[in-house]
Amino acid sequence: STRVRSSAASDVYKRQNKHMNAIVTQMIILFILVVVGYIISKKKMMDADFDRKLSVFVINVACPCLILSSVMGDTLPDKHFIIPLLIVGFATYVILIGAGFLLPHYLPIKATDRGIYSFMLAFGNVGFIGYPIVASIFGANAVFYASILNFPSTLLIFVFGTLFISGDQGKMKFKWDTLYCPAMIASYLSILIVATGWIPPKVISTPLTLLGNMTVPSALLIIGSSIAQIPIRRMLGTSNIYITAILRLFAIPLLILYLSRLCHVEPTIANINVILAAMPVASYGTLFCIQYEKGETIMAQGTFITTLLSVLTIPLLTLFL
Repeated sequence: STRVRSSAASDVYKRQNKHMNAIVTQMIILFILVVVGYIISKKKMMDADFDRKLSVFVINVACPCLILSSVMGDTLPDKHFIIPLLIVGFATYVILIGAGFLLPHYLPIKATDRGIYSFMLAFGNVGFIGYPIVASIFGANAVFYASILNFPSTLLIFVFGTLFISGDQGKMKFKWDTLYCPAMIASYLSILIVATGWIPPKVISTPLTLLGNMTVPSALLIIGSSIAQIPIRRMLGTSNIYITAILRLFAIPLLILYLSRLCHVEPTIANINVILAAMPVASYGTLFCIQYEKGETIMAQGTFITTLLSVLTIPLLTLFL
């Protein structure tokens, strides 16, 4: 019996080690694409105008296709998870946005910059980096679960995100057109596909999959290009950036994990949700900063540092799951 237990323990260790290596490898691959974007921009093959146009394509075409393609495999996700996923998703963003409002007041930063830090704490790069990470850890069908958990973010990032960046927190106004932006429409359709059990033909699913596969490399190239437009010495950031990164990547996700277990959230949902909560700063932040011409350097620093550190923190966080 001792040999059996020893063999079983050895098998578990090997599986965990293989699992960890796969996650670390995935994070390194994604970060290499950021570096490629940086180099391409330095070679003048990408610039601010190109980044802006490519961002519009990613947000309005590629990312919605990625969401739809996640439910177009031969095996559909469990439709009974839809309501629990929505509940957990909204509860998570209550915590994240609350942290975004509260924590910057305790950091030694200018009052005019607090909104930038609020955004970095509240919104992670779920759509661009989160989905492939979830797929690599939990399997392809988990992207559907991730898209439902990310449902509140798609809504709230255009409300609270723009308010944080613009500094108009006192003029909070919901934009109804957010409800029918391309990413939301894709989420509605993915829920409908799962609920009805319809399996689309290859002539529909294949083009959507091909377009969806463009999401991650395009978004990471944009991040790299935006970083390239700032002197490398300034990219190292300040102590406030590193404090924010630790909160964003590790401390807040651990709090969410603790609360999930306290509330007896279904383990699969809880684990996927924690990984999504531990993503680097959302790429939308760079787009909003460009739009409002405010805080671009701080946002680029936060995006760069959190993307770099996530190569270490996400594999480390999986040890707690």
